[in-house]
Amino acid sequence: METFVAQNSIVRRIWGTSDTVLFIFAGAAAEFALNKAVDWLYFTGRLPADPLGRLFSTVDYARRIVFADRVGAEKAIDSIAAIHGAVEASRGQAIPAWAYRDVLYLLIAYSIRAFEVLERPLTPAECEEIVDVFCRLGRRMGVPDLPTSYAAWLADRARHLAANLAPSRFTADLYLQYRKHLGGVRYAMLRGVQGLVVPPPVAAQLALGNGAWLRPAVGFYRRTKQLAASQWLKNTLLPTEYAARIKALDEVPAAYRAA
Repeated sequence: METFVAQNSIVRRIWGTSDTVLFIFAGAAAEFALNKAVDWLYFTGRLPADPLGRLFSTVDYARRIVFADRVGAEKAIDSIAAIHGAVEASRGQAIPAWAYRDVLYLLIAYSIRAFEVLERPLTPAECEEIVDVFCRLGRRMGVPDLPTSYAAWLADRARHLAANLAPSRFTADLYLQYRKHLGGVRYAMLRGVQGLVVPPPVAAQLALGNGAWLRPAVGFYRRTKQLAASQWLKNTLLPTEYAARIKALDEVPAAYRAA
């Protein structure tokens, strides 16, 4: 059966590993908070009310696209487009095309960065593959002017980082919600992980630092994460009630598998 993402794709490896997925969304949570279109995330009120629940909902959609057959993946993409269309209709205005590109670009960026922090440097071919997958997703949604190569993405990503990020009252409120839902210790861990994965413009605007204090722990985790007892990093990031959902990220549900 034809798949949207090849069975041996690096994208499947990245999105089939819980610690990598959590690092991706730590970075995304930082950059979302700075995006000039973040007010769209507040329009329904769901994100500030339940940021962790929204994280897992977004992860589920992403994994449906990455692991399903082509028909299933395209249905998931069309569902995402329909949800956004309904929000646009309710608000009476369109989400800017640049905002859609920003989201795709940060998924590309943090897929690369999270894997490299936790695993190894990616090859140029693997980076090209990651860009191809997410830009095909975007084209299916009707997002215009997407890059067709890793080099073109790097150039446009730099332009977007320079033009589309700025702290706002939504930034401050989102971080208050992160702290409220995570508690002090996990909030500090979140900011540390964010410092490891976000680009300098994001780290500077959020005063995240570079996560240097976490680097020894992450290095130890990389060397021992295959051991059953060494799951502490991922379990430290989120409250204990999410442990089962975190563990499920290491498994590809049968419903997602291609025949």
